[in-house]
Amino acid sequence: MNILITGIHGFVGSNLINVLKGKHTLYGLDIVAPDKEGVVRTISWKDIEPEAFPMQNLPHFDAIIHLAGKAHDTKNQSAAQVYFDINTGLTQKIFDFFLESSAKKFIFFSSVKAAADSVVGEMLTEDVIPTPVGPYGESKIKAEEYIQEHLPIDKQVYILRPCMIHGPGNKGNLNLLYNVVKKGIPWPLGDFENRRSFTSIDNLCYVIEGLLSKDIPTGIYHMGDDEALSTNELIAIMCEVMGKKPHIWKLNKGLMEGCAGLGTLLCLPLNTERLRKLTENYVVSNAKIKQALGIDKMPIAAKEGLIKTIHSFEEINK
Repeated sequence: MNILITGIHGFVGSNLINVLKGKHTLYGLDIVAPDKEGVVRTISWKDIEPEAFPMQNLPHFDAIIHLAGKAHDTKNQSAAQVYFDINTGLTQKIFDFFLESSAKKFIFFSSVKAAADSVVGEMLTEDVIPTPVGPYGESKIKAEEYIQEHLPIDKQVYILRPCMIHGPGNKGNLNLLYNVVKKGIPWPLGDFENRRSFTSIDNLCYVIEGLLSKDIPTGIYHMGDDEALSTNELIAIMCEVMGKKPHIWKLNKGLMEGCAGLGTLLCLPLNTERLRKLTENYVVSNAKIKQALGIDKMPIAAKEGLIKTIHSFEEINK
């Protein structure tokens, strides 16, 4: 297949190209166009503007994968409009291009944060009524709505909502926790037994390959590993890889909640909102995508994927 991929220089894009190169002919769409192994040509966003039509100067595409986006800024330092300009605006632009192109498949990378900031009930499924909180999730759901309003009848469109993605090259929250654990700093919230879903980059690439190669119905699909893990289990896995003993303090929940309340009043790093984020359950169902692909389980277990990611952190920090 001839596949056009946006955001080829990002974490997901780089890993996906490593998986797809040699099997397909890959083209990039990015704001910068340095050479990238496995990508035969990178075009610019100007090349897909409506005024650039007809598209005789562009290759024939069979599928388009839209990865480019403004990532969630956990420090909340980004202006809200930036999210909508990139996550909503660029999605509208590439989807309009897809509708005019010869491509028959479109894969859009949204996020579980487009569905819910917090999970009500046991797990997050695709039939939830979206209630995003903040510009990241809100900009993603706006992009989803645009796609849903313009669905073609003769093409297949997939909206993927992955939960926290990790793998070699990842520099997100998992890396921050790794650095805390590596320094031997005790984890004081061991009394909270939360459960969270993660997405191994290997499982994610496997799903994308399935969407490209199989006749999967158009729709929204949540993406995560099969097993949810607690933060305590995650720290234990990190220590197992590092050959360290976990330092998990099970301080009284009420005491920690009181400290967090005081932190809210005094504007300290540990406040009520941060405590909620660190200790809440966020379990995502992957049943729908597995059923669509005809599989019983993902190829990589959650712990196996995390061990691979943590080993990559170890290599970087040598």
